Amino acid sequence: MFEAGLALLIRILSNPLANMLQKIQAQKHSAILINAYSYFFLSLACIAPAIMNNWSGYGANYWLYVLLAGILCTLGSVCLIKALQIGEMSVLGPVNSYKCIVGLVIGFLLLGEIPSVYGLLGVILIIFGSWFIFDTVQEGFSFKLLLRKDIILRFCALFFTGCEAVVLKKIILISSVGESFILWCFTGFLFSILMLIIFRTKPERIFGKDLLDCAGIAVCLGLMQLSTNFVFARLNVGLSLALFQ
Repeated sequence: MFEAGLALLIRILSNPLANMLQKIQAQKHSAILINAYSYFFLSLACIAPAIMNNWSGYGANYWLYVLLAGILCTLGSVCLIKALQIGEMSVLGPVNSYKCIVGLVIGFLLLGEIPSVYGLLGVILIIFGSWFIFDTVQEGFSFKLLLRKDIILRFCALFFTGCEAVVLKKIILISSVGESFILWCFTGFLFSILMLIIFRTKPERIFGKDLLDCAGIAVCLGLMQLSTNFVFARLNVGLSLALFQ
């Protein structure tokens, strides 16, 4: 119980810290470039444990899940950074509460997870609470607000990452928390590079404080994902995503 509580605390603290650093760097560099640098640092840290691990026991389905998780993670990260680039964290943050709905639906379809009545009530309360945050913006909560570019990008990000969370749990159930984390780092870097090529983003070099910020993003993302995997291994995905709010 103590380990689960600690993992939850780390997850709750590391996510907004990563978002803050991403927003700072998004004012200076491409969202795809920031993502690539962050996953580069994460991949460097995973080289040694990846070499020491035995990967021969996993079949084709496992690796397809790994590739799918990498694609969803990269799309979600890029959409999130672009949203932070043009929007306000105080408004975009509460939008993430809707991710638990994606987790509940996809978790039911792919994993057969059925939440309890109390769990569903908790999810509803969290979503209802997000409306009060929308009321803090000048125009208040309205359907027009949902058409803002930053809000749309944030919803795209939560959809991709919500789907990724379910696929990630599938990977964890087949392998382990540590192995899924290693592959998450490598596939995130691989698909970030592909995104740089597809969108013809100039691969400029980042120096000084900006490079340290990217390393900080990597540390926060690494802590966030490790703690997330730990919680996913023990709880329903949809309810875990709600609990993170």
